[in-house]
Parts: sequence; C-alpha cells; structure tokens
Amino acid sequence: MADCECCESIEIHEDLLKIVNETMPDENELYDLAELFKVFGDSTRIRILYVLFEAEVCVCDLAQALNMTQSAISHQLRILKQNKLVKNRREGKSIFYSLADDHVRSIIAQGREHIEEDL
Repeated sequence: MADCECCESIEIHEDLLKIVNETMPDENELYDLAELFKVFGDSTRIRILYVLFEAEVCVCDLAQALNMTQSAISHQLRILKQNKLVKNRREGKSIFYSLADDHVRSIIAQGREHIEEDL
C-alpha cells in the first residue's frame, strides 16, 4: 500500500481556510500564472533570455550565438513576446529584441537561486 500523507484527525481549521479563501487569486489569474511558468519550461527560451540579459540583439545574432536556425529562434521569440517577456524595435529592415522589463531577470535569478540552494 502506498504511503498516504493524511491528517490523523478530520479536523477542519476554519480560520486557516478563511484566510486561504480570502487571499487565493481567481481562477483566471491562476491559469495565467501557470501559463507564464510554462514558457520558462523550455531550455531554448531560457537560453534566448540569457543572451538578452547581455544585449539587445537581432534574430540572426541570436541564431549564431545559440547555433540554431533563424526560423527556430523566431518561433521561440514569438512565444516570449506573446507572454510579454521580450519586446522588439525596428531599425531599418532589422528587428532588435530585448527583455521586456527587469521582472524577467528577477524571475530567472530567483529560479537559479532556488535550484542552487542545495548544491
């Protein structure tokens, strides 16, 4: 039989549940948050963000830096842009990409800090 992490008694802690219910974001916000974290679940997108930590770059620079095709980079940039993690600007025929804001750097930094705690 599998181990069960259950309460020994069936005592409902109403005061705790009241706090949880008052502070829990609505379902739409929880869904959006989960979707945002899914974007960070791809190592190629993380690699792109690391390049953008250092400089504003065009697709061809990203493709060269990461040894990938421009098409593959463009696909990932589209996802990052749709999730407001990167922004772009046009200069002539070139489009340059950069981090949307400092939140992106903070999310990655906290993630690294978390995984390195026990190393």
